[in-house]
Amino acid sequence: MASKQSIIEKISRPLPRIADVLLHAFGHNLVNGFSAFLFAATGPGAMTLAIGTAAKLPFDQIAVWMFAGYSLSGVLTVFVCYLYRQPFAFGYSMPALVIVGPALLQLSLAEMVGAYLVTGVLILVMAFTGFIRRATRALPEPIVMAMVAGVFMPYSLRMIDAFETGVWVAGAMIAGYLASSASLAMQRRFPPLLSALVAGTIATLATGQFSPVGDITMQVVAPVVIRPDFNMNAIIEFVIPLTVTVVGIHNTQGFAILRNAGYRPPENLSTLICGGGTMVYGVLGCVPTVVTGPANAILNVSGDRDWRFVGGIWFGLFFILFGLFAPSALQIGVALPTAFIATLAGLAMIPVLQSAFVSGFGGKFPLSALVTFLTTVAGVSIFGIGAAFWGLVFGCAVARLVERRDFAEGDAPQ
Repeated sequence: MASKQSIIEKISRPLPRIADVLLHAFGHNLVNGFSAFLFAATGPGAMTLAIGTAAKLPFDQIAVWMFAGYSLSGVLTVFVCYLYRQPFAFGYSMPALVIVGPALLQLSLAEMVGAYLVTGVLILVMAFTGFIRRATRALPEPIVMAMVAGVFMPYSLRMIDAFETGVWVAGAMIAGYLASSASLAMQRRFPPLLSALVAGTIATLATGQFSPVGDITMQVVAPVVIRPDFNMNAIIEFVIPLTVTVVGIHNTQGFAILRNAGYRPPENLSTLICGGGTMVYGVLGCVPTVVTGPANAILNVSGDRDWRFVGGIWFGLFFILFGLFAPSALQIGVALPTAFIATLAGLAMIPVLQSAFVSGFGGKFPLSALVTFLTTVAGVSIFGIGAAFWGLVFGCAVARLVERRDFAEGDAPQ
């Protein structure tokens, strides 16, 4: 077995001083951290509520599910951001929600918990055997970035769709974003996303589109552990799709975004965390732990690269609070108009899409990158596994067949 040093990447030393973290805690880092949080909390939170309600789970159990997905992810995020000085965010898998949702109409939550635990063990085995590092080295960067572009493209398209349902909110946010982007001096004083958030909030309140259901009261979650039921049918049907969702879709995106931003993400440690986290989340009823691609992207849209990890710490702290007060926080999140969330996500993705297109289509593997992009954008699942994974598979197959000349010595498949 490999030594401990070869399994877990070395932390970044010296560790940042708390005084320096506080010095860089505002401006771009606060705005990016809050924007990433708002994006990651509202959509998945509402989807979790919808799936849990459809499965007739008690509201208290849904709240525990959200506590695991948010508060525990927040703790992991703060931990890794601080130790590795990178804007590195953890969360839970939305594609897994899509997979699990229909299953909960047929299977009990305890049976799904059994599948989650087996999934966590399989991810841990992949990390301990070094599979993740070998797989990462075998994937050409242009193909991975084309997959990232395909995954994030729908967010920008939804921003355009937002004009149909909320023209004043979407228009105000885009106007605010463009106003702050007019000059570098303006961007430093007023980050574009901050201007978009302020303009969108004013437009939302002015048009009366903030509409919470019932009175908003402060409620704290009381975690309850679920005893697993190891149903072989559930294990056979769901372990592989859930594992591929974590390792082949989410984590691959998150790592690629960080590498493209100039970091060296702790890939093996993150995979170990996702494996162990999936088991802990699982006994609380939550779907697997993942590295979040969209949140990592938003955390990297602006600011001093050496201190962007502070934005990740903000993201983690917001997640912790959201999970602790999940019932109340979700009331606020779902009360925001869809145009607000869609426009915020679209604006946050603009720099990421620009970078992904340049990296994916600016050099080697042009045909492979195009195949990857088109497959991912199409969004078709095969055998219950999402399109982003198949985009990588088909793109790499094309590269091996017709673009082998583009494999430099360092890019050759291992």
